[in-house]
Amino acid sequence: MAVIKTIDLVGVSNESWEDAARQALAEASKTIRGITSMDLMEQTAVVGDGGEVHEYHSHVQIHFRLER
Repeated sequence: MAVIKTIDLVGVSNESWEDAARQALAEASKTIRGITSMDLMEQTAVVGDGGEVHEYHSHVQIHFRLER
């Protein structure tokens, strides 16, 4: 029997929401083994005074198997 744990992360990028999600996954992969999937929960952005996007934020859930 397997047990899957889920953690929430927010990736940040100056390029795109897709890159922000990749950043979150890359950071999680440094310390978590057995990542099985990722869900994209929400996308937001920081907008500057001139109406331009400064940062893209992607809220993701990372799923991984617990090791015994």
